[in-house]
Amino acid sequence: MFDDLFDSPWKILIVAVVVIVLFGSKKLPDAARSLGRSMRILKTELQARDDDEPAAPPGVADSAPAAPAALPASADPQAQIAALQEQINNLQRTVAADGTAAADTSQPR
Repeated sequence: MFDDLFDSPWKILIVAVVVIVLFGSKKLPDAARSLGRSMRILKTELQARDDDEPAAPPGVADSAPAAPAALPASADPQAQIAALQEQINNLQRTVAADGTAAADTSQPR
């Protein structure tokens, strides 16, 4: 549809005149500046995303418990349940120590 729209300088001139008439000559520089700023902001944000790893929010790294130990695949189910319950209890204590209410997971819903 638009394949041959800009193949002639006359077509480019006509499109430019239509744009100026529609938007007005006073608004075009502001629109171009705004578009340029937006493109620069997008470029810097994309570079920052590629350069930096996402940082943890402040205070999260300080109060985070140590990584849970991996359970061996051959452990019996009761040992796995006991280890998971211990992890839940540790997490509840950590949350309670931070000043927020810990959820009671021992009660069935």
